[in-house]
Amino acid sequence: MSDLLFLGLDGGGTKCRARLRDGRGILLGEGTGGPSNIRLDPDLAWTSMREACREALAQAGLAESDLARVHAGMGAAGAGQTSAVERFLSRPHPFASFSIDTDAHTAWLGAFGGGDGAILIVGTGSCGYGGAAGQCHYVGGWGYEISDEGSGAAIGREALRRAIWAHDGRAPSTPLSQAILAEFGNEPEATVDWVGKARSSDYARFAPLVLQHAERRDPLGIDLVSWAAHGLAGIAARLLDLGAPALCLFGGLGEPLRPWLPPPIQKAIVPPAADALDGAIILGRAASERRP
Repeated sequence: MSDLLFLGLDGGGTKCRARLRDGRGILLGEGTGGPSNIRLDPDLAWTSMREACREALAQAGLAESDLARVHAGMGAAGAGQTSAVERFLSRPHPFASFSIDTDAHTAWLGAFGGGDGAILIVGTGSCGYGGAAGQCHYVGGWGYEISDEGSGAAIGREALRRAIWAHDGRAPSTPLSQAILAEFGNEPEATVDWVGKARSSDYARFAPLVLQHAERRDPLGIDLVSWAAHGLAGIAARLLDLGAPALCLFGGLGEPLRPWLPPPIQKAIVPPAADALDGAIILGRAASERRP
């Protein structure tokens, strides 16, 4: 193959995805790796990224050495933190060129091709991004410790808190609170030990359980999902107030939480023109064209 190769990477808190296209835009291969939040663990992010790249290359019938002729773009969770990007880029990369931006920016590039509109990412973390007339703004996305409302990590963290309330008798026990406590042998001390080591992706794994119980009309499940939707609605409303004419949802929890959003927000949601991986490829193409 003599064509130029372009790779898009979407690095999230739970997994990293890769997509390889040739210079004509033809899909050659895709791959998946592990967690890749560059702020939380840059070494793990590089490992996950290489794992996803190897799988995409293998599908294309290429070797890892072929990365030397690949122009790559990456949208990464944690890339909104300048210090995190600097630490991440201090390691040598294997590509012909490599450009990185936030996962929000690449999702927006894919959704609107750089035009007017906004995106709301709802996965392990959450973040809003977009605007109109060339003026884009971030809303949220400052990390699950202080931000990321409505995200899987936020849902999981709050679910654990409410389960402890139920254990203490400060809130009614429900099948959901019982299921969460059972994960830790019904021992709050075991929960505290787990929290001391937990990452955002660990909290996020409780989100599907919460959604399942909400669908079964579990009172705690409904309360948690409604709480998450309220947080997401606040992000979405701010983006629309900033002039975005439409909104696209991204991330594994976007569609599951969509029915819980207020009707005015739901009416603003449109399908994206392309996904975050193709947005990352747009980023990589742009960077390669700027090279001397």
